[in-house]
Amino acid sequence: MTTSSSPFIPSRSTAEWQALDASHYIHPFTDHAALGRKGTRVISRAEGVYLYDSDGRQILDGMSGLWCVNLGYGRRELAEAAYKQLLELPYYNSFFQVAHPPAIELSRLLAEVTPPQFKHVFFTGSGSEANDTVVRSVRRYWELMDQPQRTVIISRKNAYHGSTMAGASLGGMAPMHAQGGLPIPGIVHIRQPYWYVEGGDLSPEEFGLVAARALEEKILEIGPERVAAFIGEPIQGAGGVIIPPSTYWPEIQKIVDRYGILLIADEVICGFGRTGQWFGSQYFDIKPDLMPIAKGMSSGYLPIGGVMIADRVAAVLTEKGGEFAHGFTYSGHPAACAVACATINILRNENVIERVRNDIAPYMKQRWAELAEHPLVGEARIVGLIGALELVKDKSKRELFADPGEVGTLCRDLCISNGLVMRAVRDTMIVAPPLVMTRAHVDELIDKARKSLDMTLHSLP
Repeated sequence: MTTSSSPFIPSRSTAEWQALDASHYIHPFTDHAALGRKGTRVISRAEGVYLYDSDGRQILDGMSGLWCVNLGYGRRELAEAAYKQLLELPYYNSFFQVAHPPAIELSRLLAEVTPPQFKHVFFTGSGSEANDTVVRSVRRYWELMDQPQRTVIISRKNAYHGSTMAGASLGGMAPMHAQGGLPIPGIVHIRQPYWYVEGGDLSPEEFGLVAARALEEKILEIGPERVAAFIGEPIQGAGGVIIPPSTYWPEIQKIVDRYGILLIADEVICGFGRTGQWFGSQYFDIKPDLMPIAKGMSSGYLPIGGVMIADRVAAVLTEKGGEFAHGFTYSGHPAACAVACATINILRNENVIERVRNDIAPYMKQRWAELAEHPLVGEARIVGLIGALELVKDKSKRELFADPGEVGTLCRDLCISNGLVMRAVRDTMIVAPPLVMTRAHVDELIDKARKSLDMTLHSLP
């Protein structure tokens, strides 16, 4: 079978695409020796909540691309927004005292849909760039507040905040830190609120307090006068959809308030409806000072990110001192901003987030809980449309498999063979499907996930 409907992309067979890929394309987060032996899966088109590979197989996208295609594939309004803007003003920068209507309009819309303390945004090209901007902004803020010694940012182990030098440093993933001399100075990590694996004999509520109070212990160890901020994803996405116990975020809020440090909620994954609220910080009722955003802001149709900056921080950055020597060529790219504006308007006008909160997420939670009965599943956790299945050797003891990732990888591959994208993080299977899922799509996802779990179980020695 040959694929490509674009006049700029030739039609080729799957084998031809795979050979070219192996010869020229270096992929992110990939063991290329292993990929070369297996061959790339070539996705040639998509529609609604489905992907189609170069052999014509239909696959339900249980991961919204990479946590981002919230409105599904093939939304003509988003393509037309990009097309019209590319004809009118395809590019101009935001340096040198210049702006353009798409960036200004998107700034206004973001001020309307984000929590009330946010009325300012700094645009970037991705979530990784947004978290680089967070590091620069936080340290600049404390310089302007005449406390330049406040440079240390506290994050969490197994967190993910991007793969640039600063973003990967903020993240707490050991395999990333093992490459490239990371983390950079001034970033430290505390334990994660991962009750299922780390909670021991404590109840989730007791463990939530213990995990949160690790922040206060670290602040006192470093010295409160040196700590600039704490950063956390409302739900740790790439770490395995770690949903913190109900006691965790209220205690974190108390601690940052007590010591006067800035709170950063990384909303790159949770933002724009994933939890059934516009932002994960609203779901957990916290009040961040900075909020990195990306992914769902444009439904993944064009690359764009940003940092929402609370009024008290923005006032210092904009009024107290000179030039902020930071920015990107594509900050506020006109076409990306136009698509983001269209995305936000669709989310609002079609009540997409309200529908997630009141209909699809409750139904998904009900069906997801059924998978907890499977012999392989130790825990089935979910908030909104972001969920995880913890695959374990012995669910009665919360005993994990000896070789982390082996069973998860097997299950992931079986999911694909059954027409479903689920991601494996070690032996945790995770989903974050498009927000436009119907109940029939949910049923299909659950049926295919259960079939894949059964096949995984029967494949184990």
